Amino acid sequence: MRELVVGIDIGTTKVCTIVGEVRPDDIFIVGAGIEPSRGMRKGIVTDISQLTASISASVHKAERSSGFDISRAFVSVAGHHIASINSRGVTGIAGQRGVQIDDLDKAIDAARAIAIPHNREVLHVIPRTYSLDGQDRVRSPIGMHGFRLEVEVHIITASSTSIANLEQAVEGAGVYVDRFILNPLASGDAVLTDQEREMGVVLVDIGGGTTDMAIFIEGTVWHSAVIPIGGDLVTNDITHWMRIPFEDAEAVKIQHGHALPRAVDPLETLIVQPFGEGMPMEARRADLAYVIEARVEEIFERVGKEIKRSGYDGLLRAGAVLTGGCSLLPGIREVAQQTLAMPVRIARPERLTGMADALRSPAYSTSVGLLRLGLQMDTMHPIQSESNGASVAAKLGHLLSGFLRRLLPEDDR
Repeated sequence: MRELVVGIDIGTTKVCTIVGEVRPDDIFIVGAGIEPSRGMRKGIVTDISQLTASISASVHKAERSSGFDISRAFVSVAGHHIASINSRGVTGIAGQRGVQIDDLDKAIDAARAIAIPHNREVLHVIPRTYSLDGQDRVRSPIGMHGFRLEVEVHIITASSTSIANLEQAVEGAGVYVDRFILNPLASGDAVLTDQEREMGVVLVDIGGGTTDMAIFIEGTVWHSAVIPIGGDLVTNDITHWMRIPFEDAEAVKIQHGHALPRAVDPLETLIVQPFGEGMPMEARRADLAYVIEARVEEIFERVGKEIKRSGYDGLLRAGAVLTGGCSLLPGIREVAQQTLAMPVRIARPERLTGMADALRSPAYSTSVGLLRLGLQMDTMHPIQSESNGASVAAKLGHLLSGFLRRLLPEDDR
């Protein structure tokens, strides 16, 4: 019997539910349901009843196309309430038996024991590197002899209120949340190569309401952040400039938008119908490109500031990888290269089979990544409580292959 995994990507623009089977060489898509998102803004729930209706419609579409009854899923999470911090933990190694998984658990538990506000909760605890008796950069401490084990971890936290509201919306649609997964971790699994993760890369997932970032160095996550602006910022500027409804501005952006004015024919025009009962308006496409370029530059300036704030700006030899729906905007790669001063490529999910035609787009990187990550977590049985998150994190590095194994130090390759 096939082991099917369900992921629900809840964004500002869309809700995407995917049912699939993760196989060694590909992901076989069994069914998918895509529905416009309502009741969500910049990763924050603004109307639970509307969001529940959107999730329910997406889930029902996926059930009909797959013939699979969806009762639980892995769910994406983003929003400006996401924060991250690095921490260190230490434990002693008893006797001469060498480092065991239990020792990793103890070190990670010590690193996890940091003071966080009562209104926040831990989403992920990701080991970055180990040190054994002062020997730094140990990737595979299992079986090694020593007396003092240190671990450096990347801890991602979220607002308890935001998580509770999102969980209520999902469960209102009749689906149990196995675990929330941060957007750029999921999309990173779907689009990054092992070489990029090793050399140093920043993943930039540009959605409608937020731009999600994760910096990968030496195979694991060193920094993560969520910037509360995205493609909707561009659309809003178009609505102000053309005085047209948001939906019409979104269509103009998709059909005629370009982020590089010099790449557009200065004589090319388009017709739009502004508010009111006036005549249709003719606008130059080059002028539209100037409006879009200004906002796209702003997005990447914010990304650049966050990279500098992390302190890892000099370690990103592989540059930046763009994904998310807004990365489909023509000219955005060139603007990113100019603004960030690094190599840039646009990535989409690869190695998809089955009912996958609609999902071969950067807009669905997070959705596809949830399936990969979800299957690896299900191998350990569903993770239902973050209270044992540190222990699970250590064991996953020992038992699993794929993305989580790449996140964790290599203890059993």
